[in-house]
Order: sequence, then C-alpha cells, then structure tokens
Amino acid sequence: MQILVIGAGYVGLVSASCFAEMGHHVTCLDIDTQKIEKLQQGIIPIYEPGLEEMVRRNMQAKRLSFTTNYATSVEEARVCFIAVPTPSREDGSCDTSYVLAAARQIASCMNKYTVIVTKSTVPIGTSQKIEEEISLSLKQRVVQIDFDVVSNPEFLKEGCAVQDCMKPDRIIIGTNSESAKKIMQEIYFAFTINHERILIMDPKSAEMTKYAANAMLATRISFMNELAGLCEKTGANINHVRSGIGSDQRIGFHFLYAGVGYGGSCFPKDIQALQAIAKEMGYETPILEAVDTINRRQKKILAKKISSYFSNLGGVEGKTIGVWGLSFKPDTDDMREAPSIELIQELLQRNATVKLFDPVSMSNAQKVFGHSPQIHWCKDEYEAAHGVDAVVLVTEWKQFRFVDFEKILQNMQGAAFFDGRNQYKHHEMKSKGFDYFGIGIPS
Repeated sequence: MQILVIGAGYVGLVSASCFAEMGHHVTCLDIDTQKIEKLQQGIIPIYEPGLEEMVRRNMQAKRLSFTTNYATSVEEARVCFIAVPTPSREDGSCDTSYVLAAARQIASCMNKYTVIVTKSTVPIGTSQKIEEEISLSLKQRVVQIDFDVVSNPEFLKEGCAVQDCMKPDRIIIGTNSESAKKIMQEIYFAFTINHERILIMDPKSAEMTKYAANAMLATRISFMNELAGLCEKTGANINHVRSGIGSDQRIGFHFLYAGVGYGGSCFPKDIQALQAIAKEMGYETPILEAVDTINRRQKKILAKKISSYFSNLGGVEGKTIGVWGLSFKPDTDDMREAPSIELIQELLQRNATVKLFDPVSMSNAQKVFGHSPQIHWCKDEYEAAHGVDAVVLVTEWKQFRFVDFEKILQNMQGAAFFDGRNQYKHHEMKSKGFDYFGIGIPS
C-alpha cells in the first residue's frame, strides 16, 4: 500500500521504516529540510537500536523515501499518518497546532478518498477536530472528496521501538468507518499473522487509551518510589518488597522498579496533558496529581543523598562527582526530562565539579549543559570515576553492570557510590569498600 508518514521524528521515522519493512511503499515527509537531506543520505537523527540498518535497507529496496513535498506525496498516498510533535503548553495542556496544520496541508492536496491517521498523542476529541479542519479546507477549495479520520496511537518504548513496532502487544484502531477499518486492517495484517492484536474502537476511546496506558505505567513507577522512601524510614528493602508483590499475578513485575523518577518525551507530558483535559472538564484527578508530584520529588532524591553524605565532610562545594548515564533511560540518546539533568544542575549550583559519561547521549547532553569549567566530558565510566569523591549511577546502561570495582575504588579520591537504579547489591558493594547508597534500601 502507498503510505505517507508526516513527521520524521521518533514515532514517524520508526513507523515509516517498519511499514516499509513489511512491504508497503512509504514516503516520510518533514518540513525540516536539513533533516530530510540527511535522511536521504542515510544519516539517522536519533539513536534507536536496529533503526539505521532498517532505514538503509528499505531505502535501497526503494520502499522508503524522504521528502519535504506535500503535494506529490499526498496525491500518491492512500493513507496519511500524522506523527508530528504535540508539545506541552505552559499550563501542561497538549498543543495540537502541528497536528491540525498537517491535516490542513493534507486537505489542500487531496485528490481522492484518503484515510488520515493520527499517530501523535493527542487529547480526546482531536480526531473530530481534524475532521472539521479537513472539511473546512475542502469547502474552501470547492471540492467534494471523501475521507476518514482514524486514531491509531503508538505504543513504542524508546530503546525497543523497532521491536515494539514490528511485534506489537496490541494495535488500537479508533474509527467508526467500515472502509477505514478494512484499510487499516490491511496495513497491519503482516504485523498480526501469528496472533490477532487489532482492537477496533471509537476514536475518543482510542485517544484515551494512549493516555491511560502511560498514566498507568507512570503510576506504578511513582507508587514504587513512594514506597521506597517509606522503606528507608522503616528499614524495609524495596527490592524484597518488589519481589513479594510482583509474584502476585494480578500485579506482575513490570514497571515496579524504584529509582530516580521517570523522564522522556511521553510520561511527564502525557500526565500533565491528561490533568489539563480533566481540569477543562471540571473533573478532579488526585491520583494523577500525586503521580506527578512524587516524580518531581524523586528526581531530587540523589542530590539530597549526596548533600547529606557530604554534610560532615565539608559540603558538596569543591567536590568532584562522577555521573554514569545521562539519557533518561538506556538504549536511547534522548535527554528530554532526564533525571540526570536536575541532579547535575543542582551539583553545579553547589559549585561541585562533575565528570560525565553516557555511551550514546554525550552529544545531546552537551547541548543541554553547554560548556563549563565545572564539567568534564569523559570517554568511559572509568575516566568518569577517576579522582572523584563519589560516583552516581543515574541511567542503568548494560555496560555498567560488570565493571572492575576494585580498579574504580583504587582510582577514586573518595568511596561514595550512589546507585539511582539499585543495579548493584548493597552487601557486595559494602564488602568492596564503598559507602553505598541505593533507593529504598537501608544504609
């Protein structure tokens, strides 16, 4: 099928590549000329395991192309996916202006029945607004062209996005049109050969499903982080508690890890957007408010632990802190809302020196923090730990699991190790000679 994907960002590029991988002919459009020029050369703007190879493979097979031209690509497409940014406004509500602008562009170029699909995360009722925008544009053109609008939210995890797209848990299709339903089922048929994963529902329910899924996952994270704080007060161990409750099949183990809070482009934005939607409707959402409040508090926890540790050692000022992991999670270079940002900014404000390392996101991190004599950019975790008063693990990259801790400790100036992801065992780190501090683990 001839598909147009509007937006060559994270969701758009992954979706376009996976559609092409399944045999569809896909054009990926973006108004950013420089981005498109690089993509046409096979240069990928984001880090995502397996994506670069997939893009190049499908470009070579001529199933995937990139353009800035709306007119030609819309005319050729049977289905147009909108995967453009939906940033947060100052009040936390979702800005759908890019989505509606893309819809108007499609309407200005349509010459036949077209299915317009929203991949972007949008407020409930946006499909109806898109329909109204397109109808108005067609009326202004004085043409009658049939079309349908479908909600098809993405459920991609950064670091696993290609796998999530190729082997989805479920495919949500929000439409009241039989014609659109059949076309969407045809697009996704190859993705569901082994197991039927397509769920058909109305557009508003599809739009709500996306927000509800992210809100539920964020809630689990904040709940465990709140319990972790209580565990530290009572002497309980959050890792043991996780094993105890996760063994209950009604709960399960996913998203039950205590840590330094969630980040990224989805959870923080979607929680705030859902709160804004509820506020507009005059409906109170105390659970969502608590989830957000707990997460904001949790992002400060490492800085508090570091400050407490050094309070009897002359304070944080003048100390050197090594930070392992900067991106908001492993296997991505995404720095958006990363917990490392708040920690590093706090350390810099307290006149500490920081030595930073991340396997992938160094370039993006430099854009966030800029250049400062207090910041040293390191080539690996060993350099980031050399001569420091403390090491802080913020992002649990796999390469940090088995390091030579004897070498690390010998080259450190101090002995403090702050584990923001509970990646290491408390008693083992203590026996190696570290002053070890985890999250929700008694000291």
